[in-house]
Amino acid sequence: MNASHHSRPAASRPEEPAAGGDPAAQHEDDRVEETAHGADEAAHGRRRQRLPLWLDTLVTMVVALMIAVLVKTFLFQPFYIPSASMNPTLLQDDKILVSKLSPGVFDLHRGDVIVFEDPDDWIPGDATENPTPRVRVMMLLSLVGLAPDPSQDHLVKRLIGVSGDHVVCESRGADLEVNGVMLDEPYINPETPACQDAFDVTVPEGKVWVMGDNRYASADSAWHEVNGENGFVDESDITGRAEVIFWPASNWARLADGRDAFADVPAQP
Repeated sequence: MNASHHSRPAASRPEEPAAGGDPAAQHEDDRVEETAHGADEAAHGRRRQRLPLWLDTLVTMVVALMIAVLVKTFLFQPFYIPSASMNPTLLQDDKILVSKLSPGVFDLHRGDVIVFEDPDDWIPGDATENPTPRVRVMMLLSLVGLAPDPSQDHLVKRLIGVSGDHVVCESRGADLEVNGVMLDEPYINPETPACQDAFDVTVPEGKVWVMGDNRYASADSAWHEVNGENGFVDESDITGRAEVIFWPASNWARLADGRDAFADVPAQP
């Protein structure tokens, strides 16, 4: 009996890869090449967009100037102390930094050291007539907002009375009284008393009363009042509150210790 012979089908073989390698690997290579090509283009674009040195310097200076103007206009402004009227708190030639957020964002308080524009010709003459070299520099800086206009003279004093306050000095050499409370003022010149002359005033609405810490060498509200002149300062003339002495470095100090003297003073007389 002849056994029938069944032929086995040939095993199927996997399809040979196309010439040139694995398609997936080829795709990966393409992706890498495209990425590298894109990086080259980006780098070329950066090189193409780089500014010339002179233009880059000019842009940097303009941006820095704009930032300085914004800071001066809305935040802080430096001032120079030209006299001894605020000794011993501020010495002649001290440089102070004034916050322009007060008054405004933050309220002013009795005892604060404030800077304000000359309210009624308290400073004789005009600094811009026959200006000194320092005034010339200030005039130039004021054009771009980096310094106060020297033609609008500024003064620095301590805020003693606000609208409605009753401020009294009974006699020369006496202590200062606000709303019936006698003040102990540790910031004034210890060699002289608090009152250089007698006066009795009530601060009008929208006004403030200011005095120097060196009371016998300060042409302040009291001095002008006693001499028959306007001794009040408009609130709108206040530039801001002095925060720190920043120069010379040896005199660096915060100027925030005057409010304690008024802690017991009532809001109204």
